[in-house]
Amino acid sequence: MEYLKVIAFTHKQIELKELGKLVICQENLTDKLRAVKAHFGIDEIFYLSTCNRVEFVFSTAVQVNREFAESFISEMRIGLCPHATQTFLDAASIYEGKEALNHLLRTSCSLESLVIGEKEILAQLRKAYEDCREEGLTGDKLRLVMECVVKTAKEVYTNTNISKNPISVVSLAYRKLKDLKLCSNARVLIIGAGETNRNLSKYLQKHKFSNFAVFNRTLEKAQQLAADLNGEAFELAELVNYKKGFDAIITCTSAVEPIITPEIYTSLLNGEAGKKTIVDLAIPNDTAPEVLEQFDVNFIEVHSLNEVAKKNLQERYHELVHAEAIIEQNITEYFVMLKQRKVELAMRQVPQKIKEIRHNAVNTVFADEVQSLDDESRAILEKVINYMEKKYISVPMIMAKDILINH
Repeated sequence: MEYLKVIAFTHKQIELKELGKLVICQENLTDKLRAVKAHFGIDEIFYLSTCNRVEFVFSTAVQVNREFAESFISEMRIGLCPHATQTFLDAASIYEGKEALNHLLRTSCSLESLVIGEKEILAQLRKAYEDCREEGLTGDKLRLVMECVVKTAKEVYTNTNISKNPISVVSLAYRKLKDLKLCSNARVLIIGAGETNRNLSKYLQKHKFSNFAVFNRTLEKAQQLAADLNGEAFELAELVNYKKGFDAIITCTSAVEPIITPEIYTSLLNGEAGKKTIVDLAIPNDTAPEVLEQFDVNFIEVHSLNEVAKKNLQERYHELVHAEAIIEQNITEYFVMLKQRKVELAMRQVPQKIKEIRHNAVNTVFADEVQSLDDESRAILEKVINYMEKKYISVPMIMAKDILINH
């Protein structure tokens, strides 16, 4: 279990606005992870980035400490200056073994989230893992970890009230947006077609908003979301040419540089005056600071939701005890499963060896005797050998597991 390591940068130690500096552009993420995997001799790796955390999860025998973290962040070429790097490293949390598993389970159950009880984190964690698995960056060890992660989260969400009347960053953002009393035919520009914007769009649609234009780097994804909203779809590059005006912008992308610059914002206004609204749930923000300095804007961002999130934590605090008990039980079960898995791996050559013995017995040692049997006798012998083969494979496996686990 010592192989499981995590380097985590979260909202608990780092300001959300600063956390965005650690986000890696999706376009070259895989290449960077492959490079550090080879450079440090890491067996398996995946990267998680949400609105309140950036984490690297490893399966490796390499010692992961402050020195390793410093070298690792440098090799990732995120573009931090030395001073910023040291500041982030001072705030990093490094976990190993059981502590790493406990951290991942708590994260998947939203116990470590900005908003306790929001289920989005499980989907984000699964997607982060799946993206890296599809690129060949993970293997059997992190697969077993993720199976435990998903199982535990489902049990917590099912058997506790931690997500009852669910509150999420998205729902908190909608509450603040609702307070602004936009009319239902307000012109809404949606930048980014990821899960966060899809979820926020559902709130808007549920409350009768109907005038949408969706922009995304991939047109196909923009079209999918626009079809659900009965809106228009555009490639992100078309944002500069959009001249139909807007009342509100909803934005959340994985861009590492601002998308809404003063020039883009001026172009989108198309000569209109009056106070507009921007809901920016991206980390780092999609909105350039200069936009807020130069224009009168109702600005809603993740950082501004902190106070509401703290109140939510107090309301759900009594459910944490139940959730933590479920997590502890799953950690115990995981260690039992790991022992079983070790037996399976150690004995995986047994079936092949037994088949080789069978083949040698039938075709060499007792070949003449077998050939002298009639068809009925051979059929009976085949049944007996098949039965014995299965038992010789299963019985040692069961006994070994019993000895390892119970004794």
